[in-house]
Amino acid sequence: MDFALSDEQEALAEAERAWLTKNDPIAARRPGIDDGPARITPTGVRHLAESGLIGLLTTDMGGTHVDLAVLVEEHGRAGSALPVAELAVAARLLEQLDHPAFGATESGIEIVVPALASIENPALHAQLEGDALRLSGTTAPATGLIDAHSVLIVATTDSGAEVAAVLPIDTVSVRTLENLDLTRSWSVADVDATLDAGAWSALPSGTAAYLHDALATFRAMDALGAAARLVDLTVEYAGQRTQFDRPIASFQAVKHHCANMALSVEASRAALWAAAVALDGYDADTRTRAVSAAAAFTGEGASTTAQTALQVHGGIGFTWEHDVHLLIRRIKVDELLDGSVSYHRRRLVTA
Repeated sequence: MDFALSDEQEALAEAERAWLTKNDPIAARRPGIDDGPARITPTGVRHLAESGLIGLLTTDMGGTHVDLAVLVEEHGRAGSALPVAELAVAARLLEQLDHPAFGATESGIEIVVPALASIENPALHAQLEGDALRLSGTTAPATGLIDAHSVLIVATTDSGAEVAAVLPIDTVSVRTLENLDLTRSWSVADVDATLDAGAWSALPSGTAAYLHDALATFRAMDALGAAARLVDLTVEYAGQRTQFDRPIASFQAVKHHCANMALSVEASRAALWAAAVALDGYDADTRTRAVSAAAAFTGEGASTTAQTALQVHGGIGFTWEHDVHLLIRRIKVDELLDGSVSYHRRRLVTA
């Protein structure tokens, strides 16, 4: 595939990085890091709404998944708690459903977060009982649920039909999970509801699979952004840290480490761009292969990059005050959610 970002996409990434630099998420998180999970700030939601980024994938905006990917990478790099991909994916589906929540979502008045069954261990069940839909069980972990006004449930019934329902957050039980990631909140929704006709929507076949693929791609893209930031931090540190009166960046072993990290990041970025392009296509088999190849490769590569960054940083990388451990924690959680590396490898083999 011969592919490169357009000038507009480069400008989009630069503009978002400038906003994130001005509103540094990690610096804002530091003072309250022991007080509870990271929250979505009104400033962040207002930024996404006013810039139109929540509705990036909608008809009026006409954005692509590659456009969204460059944004997600920047938020991963910055350690942002804003669920950019989730909000954009939810807005697109609400528009397709012609749901009343769509306008409030796009304007940032209402935060709607999508929640699906776990890919590997599904515990969310759906049954059609005449015209009514019965939802029960637990969703996969989702970020931003503790700040959401509504949750967009997408499920597959026992008969194979795909359905969606927007539930006010106070009608489900949200459980915040303790996990490694200190830069975002992760929660599951326990659902027990029976919805009458008109309170739920039927979805075209393949919608759930598409949503799983989209979230897997953007989860890996987030890890890529954090890994790219670690490469920059590591190269900068290696140029400053001295040993035997020489910068450690002059040592061949350290050079090899940094080169391997940079190679992994660039290769992962190419694979994820291919996955994002496939998300905009219409061939489900091509999308499956591209997404699983990118998610598996990036998941392992970003984790290895994180471990190498910690090794090159040495003792300072273990300190609470340094950002290295925050990015490593984020990468490790990204590696496990929306399909683990082993899951995507298995799916790729059978695709």
